[in-house]
Amino acid sequence: MTVRQTSTTSLGLGRAAQELALKRGELELALQLGQVRAVQDDSGGPPRVERREIDRLRAGHGFAAALRERLRTVGTVDGAELASISQGRFLRLARTGHFAPVRFYVNRYHAVVWLYLAEEVLDFARDHAPLLTGRTPPDVRALLATGEDRRPRNWRGRRLGQLLRASSDPWRRAAAIAAVLDPVTVAGVVPDPYERSLLSVLRPEMVPAPPKSLRGREIVERLVTADHADEILWHRASLADALREAREHSAAPVARHGRRVRHSPALPARAPTARPRSPPSRTVPWPWPRPWPHAPSPYSVRGARVRGAGSRAPGSRAPGRRALSLRVPGLGTPGAGAVRGGRRAGCWGGCGGAGQGGHEAALLARLRKPRWT
Repeated sequence: MTVRQTSTTSLGLGRAAQELALKRGELELALQLGQVRAVQDDSGGPPRVERREIDRLRAGHGFAAALRERLRTVGTVDGAELASISQGRFLRLARTGHFAPVRFYVNRYHAVVWLYLAEEVLDFARDHAPLLTGRTPPDVRALLATGEDRRPRNWRGRRLGQLLRASSDPWRRAAAIAAVLDPVTVAGVVPDPYERSLLSVLRPEMVPAPPKSLRGREIVERLVTADHADEILWHRASLADALREAREHSAAPVARHGRRVRHSPALPARAPTARPRSPPSRTVPWPWPRPWPHAPSPYSVRGARVRGAGSRAPGSRAPGRRALSLRVPGLGTPGAGAVRGGRRAGCWGGCGGAGQGGHEAALLARLRKPRWT
């Protein structure tokens, strides 16, 4: 008899989304916000959701609708309508850091679309009613005059906090902090190249679904990387502290004979394969025997310059293409004026006035039956 223990089993993200009546993107957002708790897979795969966590969420009051409402996101248009303010005021408040974006995406026109939690927008509208009406405060106007946009910075801080709460491994926490710094800054804090390689391998995905276009990936990379001086200084200090803790917890792996190993995934070794050789070239044999190398060829090649199409006066000499004429024993030579405008006009001697077709037939017959030994 087989007893199935549902409290100890775990489900993949696709099956967990079906059990919770959520879309895949909504489940990823729920994992980031901590609305759904997940466990790391022992084999290094994506996180999994335990059965008891799904049972806890399904047993809650207003299960599907309440969970989906906590995960609802709005843009500028829907957020302004939700807060009962104009879109311009909502955008100004968002740029000055009054709303923290929860995610973003790059549309087909390579424009960044920021999304906010509807629940947070409602809480802000309830707690900060003076900012929703009247003139914009002077400090907000001063920030807007300098072109300040705190949305990328607030999103980076929020995303980094989610990653730090989701992991307890010191090296993974250090890799999460290094993910928001540019490579030059990371190299200044982490001088050891092997430790930098380990941080690069453990680097988490800041954006779950990055765009496919090159321009979109460049925009995402710019938004993920810290660009304010005080923000960079803060993350540098945080990375130094995280590295100190990680080194005390466990050192980077070292190979035998004291030589450190690279932490990048090893590629499977391929057996050496022989380079395919091209098939030997075949030379077309001459249709007649020819003594080689002492006997001279019965044919002689004579070159003649081909003049342009009647644009020069007769007798004048000009560079041009060299036409080749073939002297065949017993067949004669071409008559005078054989070359006209690059084309052969006369008949070879010995063709009997048969025209071009007769001269070709006679030439082929002569080549097939030579008269020398």
